Amino acid sequence: MPTDTAQSFADILAGLADGSVVPYLGCHALAGVINPANGQAIPADSDSLILAMNDGRPMAPKLMYEFPRAAMNIELKKGRSAVTKFLDRTYRDTTWTTSPLHTWLAEQHLPYVIDSNRDTLLQQAYADRAHTLIVGLSRIGGTDFRFKLYQHDGGGKIGKLGDGYKAIDQADVDVTLPVLFKPLGTPLPESHYIASDADFVDYVTELMGGFGIPAFVKRMRQGKRYLLLGLPLNRDTERMVLSDIQFGAARPAGWALMPTANDKEKRFLTKLGIELIAASSADLLAAAQAEAELEAA
Repeated sequence: MPTDTAQSFADILAGLADGSVVPYLGCHALAGVINPANGQAIPADSDSLILAMNDGRPMAPKLMYEFPRAAMNIELKKGRSAVTKFLDRTYRDTTWTTSPLHTWLAEQHLPYVIDSNRDTLLQQAYADRAHTLIVGLSRIGGTDFRFKLYQHDGGGKIGKLGDGYKAIDQADVDVTLPVLFKPLGTPLPESHYIASDADFVDYVTELMGGFGIPAFVKRMRQGKRYLLLGLPLNRDTERMVLSDIQFGAARPAGWALMPTANDKEKRFLTKLGIELIAASSADLLAAAQAEAELEAA
């Protein structure tokens, strides 16, 4: 491992330990997660989600560009429920193997983790401790906010019915509990997703207006640094959501683990003050294991 990368990993691990660094998970954080019944990988990135939603068949090139665009097409043809049912079937009703990354993150007892995937693996990893769950919402009436809050009792299970969760108001949040933020949704304890273009237009607009983040998180996030794990930044939706969620970050603002990055991604990271590290989540886990073994020796 290059010396500068080793030092960055040491800084990251120290920041995770003291709570000043917030992990932000992208689709590649689910690498290696499979359906044990057939060995198929969990649909996580844009292409795999589109193919899974369309019964394994590619869609038109303009729709293959990005999952929200393809989901909008399905919504217009079959209704919004068709997209929700697909995501429920994929992430609630299908059993997936556990992820070493999610397990390791849960073991760090972090105060705040952001997961931009729509699966439940991180929630399952936190099921043995009480925690607050924030779920992104879009295109709803009767409220100014674009999130829903839940508290889990730490009973050790969630299950397909969202066992252990109860809906709470902002005034009822226990700020001493760890926070899991699922901006693009989850099926548990209720199905709420940011998926189609129309969802993203509404959600990002309200994020920019300050209505997509609870007040206690706005206070907690000030001066934090972020660790982007498996998060591609080659599409506007990913960049816009990240930009608003990390508002108020420290400078420099953190690190992005990306084995490869194109020029657009590099420019965007530079704009946010995030250091690019040409490494993977697996490399970070290996560094963490080596550090733990050294401390135990």
